Amino acid sequence: METIKNLSAKLASGETSAVALAQDSLAKIEATKNLNAYISVLNERALAKAAESDKRRAEGKSLGVLDGIPVAVKDNMCLEGTRTTAASKILDNFVAPYTATAIEKLEAAGAVIVGKTNMDEFAMGSSSETSYYGPVKNPLDETRVPGGSSGGSAVAVASGTVACALGSDTGGSIRQPAACTGVVGLKPTYGRVSRYGLLAYASSLDQIGPFGTTVADCATLLNAICGIDPHDNTTSTREPEDFGAKLDAGVKGKVIGVPKEYFADGLDPECKAAIENMLKKMEAEGATLKEVSLPHIGFAVSSYYIIATAEASSNLSRYDGVRYGYRSKEARKLFDLYAKSRSEGFGKEVQRRILLGSYVLSAGFYDAYYVQAQKVRRLITDDFNKAFESVDVIASPTMPGLPLKCGMNESDPMAVYLSDIYTVSLNLSGLPGVSVPCGMAGGLPVGLQWIGKPFQETDLLSVAAATEKLAK
Repeated sequence: METIKNLSAKLASGETSAVALAQDSLAKIEATKNLNAYISVLNERALAKAAESDKRRAEGKSLGVLDGIPVAVKDNMCLEGTRTTAASKILDNFVAPYTATAIEKLEAAGAVIVGKTNMDEFAMGSSSETSYYGPVKNPLDETRVPGGSSGGSAVAVASGTVACALGSDTGGSIRQPAACTGVVGLKPTYGRVSRYGLLAYASSLDQIGPFGTTVADCATLLNAICGIDPHDNTTSTREPEDFGAKLDAGVKGKVIGVPKEYFADGLDPECKAAIENMLKKMEAEGATLKEVSLPHIGFAVSSYYIIATAEASSNLSRYDGVRYGYRSKEARKLFDLYAKSRSEGFGKEVQRRILLGSYVLSAGFYDAYYVQAQKVRRLITDDFNKAFESVDVIASPTMPGLPLKCGMNESDPMAVYLSDIYTVSLNLSGLPGVSVPCGMAGGLPVGLQWIGKPFQETDLLSVAAATEKLAK
């Protein structure tokens, strides 16, 4: 698979052109249609933007390393004049009237958006099977899911249609599909990247982040999309930095926290062996391994699903069949318009989560469930803060095992929910995390998740880059 660095070098040398790269990307998308990684392919728009890039380069006005590079974006991010569906029937014909800040920044850097990728409906799922447009296939084993909800973006990179892509992560939706498909996926610190233009699932948990073939690619994309945004008052006021500045720093002198709760029962033995083997290699490189404890982590999944569904039930109330989106043709009264439009427009998984969220927010249950979940969220954050007093980064599996078999979302939804057991805690605490392939198990890649301190993505990516080198 090509990297941003390689493609950029070819553009700079004149070996290829942005139009040629776009044409190649679009041809690969067509050739891999069986994977169902894309909802919308932006042929004309992409070629026009690529031509603009070539013109800039010919005039000596290149915008930088991303100028002319094909990129895919998850279809829950608005791009003016294009369909933005969130993989839901209820938004099947919705055309975005504005562009998400993250995409706007990518295009300002010269990136060429070639398509909008498939996903779990409204980002609700861990398998990319709940999409109205059909499931995404894992290119490494089509009998297994590619992870979710950003499965389309992960597959777009893993199948070589693009070198990099954007996804969104609410409970592991970038890191988990990255692990399933053998690519690198980064969830930045909450507030590092603007959520303006991202169709909301759970606003206090959602964060946009990059997929790449390498850690360096993820650093390059994060450089482009981060920063304060007046449209999103949750963005950090921190000054931008070069997230790739320490990629060659290595791990000598680093103290790596190993949570005893993450390496206990429930972790697949082959996956555990691959991760522990990588940690031994890092120890040989000069890192120190230190056992830490996250005593409240066992409550993370329960807390997450209460908070996430509560916020989802509120956020998705705007899809009422009146203002925009799908409207039932069977409705005769106002209540019928609401009920039928939502029942026909939302899929089963989205309906399930709206119902659960409405329940935990209802009178008589708010204090018993939602308030308690928020208290647990605070305890989990405190656990991480305490651990980080004595370690630089924390090592964790990305998933408890290999990618799940297709169809389990219908037959055993609880197993699918529990596949996020190692990732949801970072969304609850707002911490950055990156999944990097560290080995193989059963012929499939194993993801090692690195957890960093708030806004310490540069140091986090340096450890991830060291993992990448040692895995080769």
